[in-house]
Amino acid sequence: MTSALIVIDLQNDFCPGGALAVPEGDRIVPGINALMAEFPSVILTQDWHPSGHSSFASSHPGTSAYEMTQMPYGPQVLWPDHCVQGSHGAEFHDALNTARADLILRKGFNPAIDSYSAFFENDRTTPTGLHGYLQTRGITELTMVGLATDFCVNYSALDAAHLGYRVTVRRDLARGIDLDGSLAAAEAGMAAAGVILA
Repeated sequence: MTSALIVIDLQNDFCPGGALAVPEGDRIVPGINALMAEFPSVILTQDWHPSGHSSFASSHPGTSAYEMTQMPYGPQVLWPDHCVQGSHGAEFHDALNTARADLILRKGFNPAIDSYSAFFENDRTTPTGLHGYLQTRGITELTMVGLATDFCVNYSALDAAHLGYRVTVRRDLARGIDLDGSLAAAEAGMAAAGVILA
């Protein structure tokens, strides 16, 4: 019982047709459902923003989606409105086997701070509670899949590695946005941190 599968943000808004669609984001769902059978613990993360979230370009007049801005906690990509609490876009993809989850962790609900990582908000200090949950259960090995490889999967994997977990990212069951080379940079950074890219 020391390993867990972490399925990151497999939500409608990140799949084709969604507000912040990752190319082929829906194609990984069957493989992820099948992989769940190999793990004693399955955890789902869910982006869960209030309307008017500070990471939305619409909250910053005169800006466009995908521009960079400075927040009190550092640089931040401004995103299209996505995964708004209670919306269809925030729901998990219909085909995802959510019944298999031991825990659904919602992140990004603080209106002032975005949260890419499953472990910390983007100020890099405010915990989500996932680390404590995993410690309590004695889980030391994590396999990560989902969306998007270069943002939420990447940040989650790096934080997990820094916290001492043995981390594997299944590249075949993750998809990236790839903003200006962000996918290659993320994969290089994960490898340098000791994350296994399988």
